[in-house]
Amino acid sequence: MMMNGLRTLCLSLLFPALLAGCKPDAEPAPAPSAKPEAQPAKKPAATAAAERPSLRIATLDHGQFDLAAHRGKWVIVNYWATWCGPCLKEMPELSALAAMRDHIQVIGLAYEDTTIDAMRAFLAKNPVVYPIALVDVYNPPADFAAPIGLPVTWLIAPDGKLARKFTGPLTARMLEEEIARQGGPMAG
Repeated sequence: MMMNGLRTLCLSLLFPALLAGCKPDAEPAPAPSAKPEAQPAKKPAATAAAERPSLRIATLDHGQFDLAAHRGKWVIVNYWATWCGPCLKEMPELSALAAMRDHIQVIGLAYEDTTIDAMRAFLAKNPVVYPIALVDVYNPPADFAAPIGLPVTWLIAPDGKLARKFTGPLTARMLEEEIARQGGPMAG
């Protein structure tokens, strides 16, 4: 009985290997050319749109925020929530950065299912100098997709292109160092 089981196991493992050998030969590899041809880089459509993202959103107390209107400045787009400890720790840093640096604009995207009144009450106790928009968690802005974790921050260069995306908490110093690495002014 044991011998029959072993024979069945061996055949079940050997049969697929035998079938694999029955495939037609693969196409022969092309002969190498003397000079390799340059291939244009292909970018997925989603990546192309994200290179120069757009964002037009109503803010709680500052009217309308339009990312395109801030060309010429470094823009920090920050997803956060009132229940996120690292987000709350970032807020004073981002607020100081926005207040002290004329070449930087910050927009906070509150990513949680709450009311405008509840968010305004929270901001009355935790004020910031930059605009805050309440994001619809079921329909976030197309070029700033729903975050997997919080906080998430996008650094947009003065030309409107995405310079870098960060996941996790940041400090003003980290952002200023990244701006300098990207060719922006050094922190003073």
